[in-house]
Amino acid sequence: MEATAFLFVGVIIALLAVVTVLRAVRVVPQARARNVERLGRYHRTLQPGLNVVIPYVDRVYPVIDLREQVVSFRPQPVITEDNLVVEIDTVVYFQVTDPRAAAYEIASYLQAVEQLTVTTLRNVVGSMDLEQTLTSRDTINNQLRGVLDEATGKWGLRVNRVEIKAIDPPQSIKDAMEKQMRAERDKRAAILGAEGQRQAQILTAEGEKQSAVLRAEGNRTAEILKAEGQSRAIDEVFQAVHRNDPDPKLLAYQYLQVLPQLAQGPGSTFWVIPGEVTSALQGVSRAFSEALPPSPATREESSGGAADRKAADDAAQAAEAAAEAVADAVQVDSGTHTR
Repeated sequence: MEATAFLFVGVIIALLAVVTVLRAVRVVPQARARNVERLGRYHRTLQPGLNVVIPYVDRVYPVIDLREQVVSFRPQPVITEDNLVVEIDTVVYFQVTDPRAAAYEIASYLQAVEQLTVTTLRNVVGSMDLEQTLTSRDTINNQLRGVLDEATGKWGLRVNRVEIKAIDPPQSIKDAMEKQMRAERDKRAAILGAEGQRQAQILTAEGEKQSAVLRAEGNRTAEILKAEGQSRAIDEVFQAVHRNDPDPKLLAYQYLQVLPQLAQGPGSTFWVIPGEVTSALQGVSRAFSEALPPSPATREESSGGAADRKAADDAAQAAEAAAEAVADAVQVDSGTHTR
């Protein structure tokens, strides 16, 4: 019986020794820390690794994470300077730098950071209108980070960044903003369309101007070349006439050949015959009626050319009769038109 009692006591002592050893040895992970109280008072902070404490005397508190933490707070209603209520979501990046201060200077540093963020956000956004709030996120973030970092320093925290995740204005404001954006896009589209039409008209006018200038240049060059051609033709004719020295009979014959061309013109229903036409016709008739001087070939063929001379005389008489008929017709026509 006594042996059983001793065995039981030995087992109990062994269990107490094991429990005592387990309570005396504490292993802290990397980037973690644990506060130790001895007899109800802060004693020290356990560092990462193996640590030994006095069991039943030292009290070891839960692990405190020393890594940078990210906390997203629920949307908070904030009133802007122009009396509009917007919902703002914030994200805070902070890190515990002093485990002792984080445990003993504030009861719940997460709740404290959230409330401080809300109050600071309302203070900052309250001095801005909606347009500034939507376009000044960096300014709001910097102001929030400065205020939070200064206020949480005594709590053993360091606020690294504060970001605004979302800013949600009321639905009516969203509709108005959408209409405004649509109007701005329509305005820009209309301006771009007008600019395009203006550029197209300018380019078209420039093209027409250049085309007209080139066409005028071409017409001028053509007229100049035509005038030069006519001038050269007239000069050639004039030089040829002076070189050949024509007699009045040839000129009268050329004059007579021009008369049918005058009658064929669009104004041929009424035309005036100059008085020189009669004298020209008389000169032509005399030219055909007069005997031409015999040429060397004619003199060579004088022995057998009696028949040819008779034929020539007949042709001359026929030509004279035709010239007289034309002259009479011209005189009659001239008298008729003159009346």
